[in-house]
Amino acid sequence: MARCGNRLLLVAAMLLMAASGAAAGDGQVDTIQDIFRHLRTCWRPPPPARARPLDITVVVSFNRSGNILGHPRISYESAEASDNDRLQYRIAVMEALQRCTPMPFTDAMAGAAAGRPFAIQFRSRRTSPDKTSPPTQERRA
Repeated sequence: MARCGNRLLLVAAMLLMAASGAAAGDGQVDTIQDIFRHLRTCWRPPPPARARPLDITVVVSFNRSGNILGHPRISYESAEASDNDRLQYRIAVMEALQRCTPMPFTDAMAGAAAGRPFAIQFRSRRTSPDKTSPPTQERRA
């Protein structure tokens, strides 16, 4: 009898794992990593003709429905960026957030993510910085 109970428990566990895998596999966001992956699919940096590549970080929170909660806040931009570069990248970040929301949270992730601030880095550097030059000061927004 114990052997039959163990088999049922194993089958139930496998079905539960398959169900959660299917939910996450059909485009739904089930983990924190999925949030970042999902946002990356929406990211379209400005073309080099409009702005030089830079790094930018936005802090954003979501409600249970996956909509943006409050106002996203830029917390970091590369120090060497011009005002035009910053403007173009801020627009691109806000467009990415619009394209990706509402975030398609699973029920479990909706409860875990609701109200929690996420610092999302959008990187578009095409080359790595020169190792021989002194480090640049980062600019906080």
